[in-house]
Amino acid sequence: MNTSISLIIVNWNSWDMLSHCLEKLQNQTFRDFKVLVIDNASDQPPLLDLCVRYTNVTLVQNQANLGFAAANNQAIKLLDESDWVGLLNPDAFPDPDWLEQLINAVKNYPGYTMFASRQLMEGNSKLLDGDGDIYHISGLVWRKGHGQPVYEAALEPQEVFSPCAAAALYKREALLSVGGFDEDFFCYVEDVDLSFRLRLLGHRCLLVPDAVVHHVGSGTTGGRHSDFSVYHGHRNLVWTFVKNMPGALFWMLLPLQLLLNVVTIVVFMARGQGGVILRAKKDAVKGLPQAWAKRQQIQNSRKASVSEIWRVLDKRLFRSMRR
Repeated sequence: MNTSISLIIVNWNSWDMLSHCLEKLQNQTFRDFKVLVIDNASDQPPLLDLCVRYTNVTLVQNQANLGFAAANNQAIKLLDESDWVGLLNPDAFPDPDWLEQLINAVKNYPGYTMFASRQLMEGNSKLLDGDGDIYHISGLVWRKGHGQPVYEAALEPQEVFSPCAAAALYKREALLSVGGFDEDFFCYVEDVDLSFRLRLLGHRCLLVPDAVVHHVGSGTTGGRHSDFSVYHGHRNLVWTFVKNMPGALFWMLLPLQLLLNVVTIVVFMARGQGGVILRAKKDAVKGLPQAWAKRQQIQNSRKASVSEIWRVLDKRLFRSMRR
């Protein structure tokens, strides 16, 4: 395959998990790739033998924590000789043929520019952590099949709304065409926002069930329901909807988006996280003028029809909150 592949790993205080992840990468059946680790000013010192032990690994240490979005953008710009870039979290441990399966999918499915991995729960490989991400018409997002038995999952590649950036492969040219990740997001839902913008330009995402990683999930942010995760996730959900939902769909689905926000506030107040959810929504509203300005540019560049976007949205009326 006459293309170049590089992997990006953004690290923050995850040296032990990162070391395990890099060990898994050394065992890949596909060998022609490089790894760029961007460390976001970890409090802990780096492992001294990180670049000595792994000859295909380059480490860049930032002086400040730029966040997941900005650090990936930094890496994407540095990898100017790569046709494809894979994103892998330090707490995502790939099977030996993970990258080979993704590369095979690139060759066999040329109509796709985003590829999602199958994520299994680390420590329980019988359960799915997710088969890519689902975007609901209300603006809620969750990982497809999260918590379900693997035997119930798809056996063949299939289209999904977006990959989870914990383990994904993108055409670098496509990422550059939309300006990469939105750095205002810092982290959480930034991968869904990116994929939505790519979809609006006509790009598509394929789930590759045989490309398997074992994912811990929120390994450095205190878990999926930590205040940090709740704040960034639920602030960014609002911005993602406002920026990307196209044309008449925006106005048609806006009542559902508003209802989602009300329900979200009630749910998290009942969980004892009223302060953080109210702060997330308050800051989301403060950021609406900037999000709306981005919307104008995004929608003016849109190539996909409203019906094409409607086709890939989840339309079920009831869904438990996954994220």
